Amino acid sequence: DFGRSSELAFVVEPSDDIAVQEQPLILYCQVEGIEPITITWRKNGVMIVDSENAFMLANGSLYVSRFQRLRGDGSSDEGEYDCMAQNHYGLLVSRKAKIQAATMSDFHIHPQNAVVEEGGVARFQCQIHGLPEPVILWHKNSMPVNTDNERYTLLPKGVLQITGLKAEDSGIFHCVATNIANVKFSREARLTVSGSHSTVYKDPMILVGPENLTLTVHQTAVLECIATGNPRPIVSWSRLDGRPIGVEGIQVLGTGNLMISDLTVQHSGIYVCAANKPGTRVRRTAQGSLVVQAPAEFVQHPQSISRPVGTTAIFTCVAQGEPPPQITWLRNGQILETSDHIKLKNNNSTLSIYGINQADEAIYQCLAENSAGSTQASARLTVLWADGLPSPPQGVRAETVSATTIQVSWEKPLQNTKEIIGYVLHIRKAADPVEMEYQEAVSKSTFQQLVTDLEPSTSYSFYIKAYTSRGASKASEVTVVSTLGEVPAMPSLFIKVINSTTVQATWEPSIKLGQHEGFKLYYRKVHLSQYTGPVLLASNITAYNITQLDASVVYEVKLLAYNQHGDGNSTVRFVSLRETVERTVLNPPCDCMKDEQNNKTSTTGIIIGIHIGVTCIIFCILFLMFGYRGRLLMCKNVQEQLSTPQIPRSQRSATGLILNGATRRDRDDRDLNGKQLDMNELERLFPASPSQEQQEKGITSAHSPSAPHDETQISTLPLDEFSIIEEQPDPLPKNPHGSSPAAPAPDHGPANEG
Repeated sequence: DFGRSSELAFVVEPSDDIAVQEQPLILYCQVEGIEPITITWRKNGVMIVDSENAFMLANGSLYVSRFQRLRGDGSSDEGEYDCMAQNHYGLLVSRKAKIQAATMSDFHIHPQNAVVEEGGVARFQCQIHGLPEPVILWHKNSMPVNTDNERYTLLPKGVLQITGLKAEDSGIFHCVATNIANVKFSREARLTVSGSHSTVYKDPMILVGPENLTLTVHQTAVLECIATGNPRPIVSWSRLDGRPIGVEGIQVLGTGNLMISDLTVQHSGIYVCAANKPGTRVRRTAQGSLVVQAPAEFVQHPQSISRPVGTTAIFTCVAQGEPPPQITWLRNGQILETSDHIKLKNNNSTLSIYGINQADEAIYQCLAENSAGSTQASARLTVLWADGLPSPPQGVRAETVSATTIQVSWEKPLQNTKEIIGYVLHIRKAADPVEMEYQEAVSKSTFQQLVTDLEPSTSYSFYIKAYTSRGASKASEVTVVSTLGEVPAMPSLFIKVINSTTVQATWEPSIKLGQHEGFKLYYRKVHLSQYTGPVLLASNITAYNITQLDASVVYEVKLLAYNQHGDGNSTVRFVSLRETVERTVLNPPCDCMKDEQNNKTSTTGIIIGIHIGVTCIIFCILFLMFGYRGRLLMCKNVQEQLSTPQIPRSQRSATGLILNGATRRDRDDRDLNGKQLDMNELERLFPASPSQEQQEKGITSAHSPSAPHDETQISTLPLDEFSIIEEQPDPLPKNPHGSSPAAPAPDHGPANEG
């Protein structure tokens, strides 16, 4: 019964039009569907009553006998027209047709006189507004311009370009604008071509670049670009976003104008005109934007549906266009108002009707509209109602059992109860939208249901439907009841000992406790029966210090959360401060200032001790070096006296090194030339094992000017050697085999000891 041919639908809808003043106008409207069908017309939302000027034809079209832009009473035939069709199943509204009067203004841009040198570029422009867009033609010397001449380019917006000027191009030009409203002529302008073609170099320059355009799909866009220069520049086009312009529907007019035919939304963008000097990278650019609009059109139409009473009906309407269209829903020609059981989602693309009833049966329309145009689509909702269905369940009651449970009870319907196969309980938070509703099925012999897992202190609505194999009954009356309030949960309590008289109680943030107003804290000595407290704490407090405690006893700490429904269960902890006291006695707290001073004193003492020790070592080394240096020199003198022939100074130095570094037994061995030294002579010259004090005296006397000594001893102790040893007290030089006679050997025993 509800096939496509029976649906009320438009075969022809009124379309946008431009009407001529004092001429007749016909707006077409044709509908199909189940008869009888009534058609009416509206202008700007107001019903049109048949009159001598405007009346409806037999086929449903509207006839305006003499269209007038402005009547004597101030009214106008311009406006938005739509036709409405209605039959037994509903009412349908057509798309809106925009009707405008044909007009033509005066020229607001006239061509101007121009003097251009031969070979240059001339440009004339006329501009005039009108509906429909006037067609502009150019005349030269009162004759139409020869458009077959490829040097002459006529652009749709009233521009005449002449390139490669010659003397024969001189003349008088004017333009003629024509549309269905009027014909108008512009003022005349003279073109003078002067001189011969110049060979002077000129940088490329763009005289006129592209202007910003807003057009509709399938129209034609012309982007103007005219450039001059010597040599003549090459004009090229590109898109600012880097995308290719393409070749389909693209054409170049004249020497650089871009024409795009059969526009699509993809042609929108910013176009760049470049004037390039041949063979170089010298260029000049200009740019303009092209916006292509697309009227609204449907991607998905709403579909007519049939649904039983009490169920949900969903219509989907998806439209596209540029700019994106706005979607509006109508119900039997009137704007649809949303309510608890009528919802719009997804930017009005989805219409949902919950718990439908007979009053919801209608024709629903989706209107999609943007600045480029509008369109409409419709669908019918049929509400199924079978005879003999049960009447609504009776006596629905809801009683609160606890903070999370409500018991709902009802009585069976008064009529048609034999075919009942069960009941469905509909549950929803009173504050939630209808689509958040959920259901619970109940057997036909059960007349009560315990609803669990509810939220405390929350209102819920309930209603019942009885179901048969042929459909559901109407909904019962709705009952609303709230769950009981709930006391907060037990908080998690932790105790931390701060010192011998203070502990800190901490607990988890309040969000985990549910609804509560605050906390109560109690504490007591375990051997006492009475608590200290309660200490009332706000809900955002999560810690509290208990002070002035006795360290010798054990304390019990108790914490609970409370709200308007009462106190929650408490959490108990025990704490002793005795161990803290014992640790304090065994490990007294440090005096940080005193320790710091002691550390500073100790550090200073260590540094001073190191300096003293290093100084002592240096003095010891110097003492040993000077002592053994004197003995070595004396040994050298004896060797020079006893040895034949004399040993060179370098060899004496080496011998001195050997003697000075040897043990007592080695010092009794033979000298370098193999001769044994006379022991008696050595003992006479060098008394055995002289003390350290005697060595110091010997060295001092060697340096004293009054001390008796021979010339040989003085010559072996030059002053420069003393100065070198005093400046460098290191007993371990890098080159132990150097030629200096005062250099100690690496194995020098006393030096190592020092």
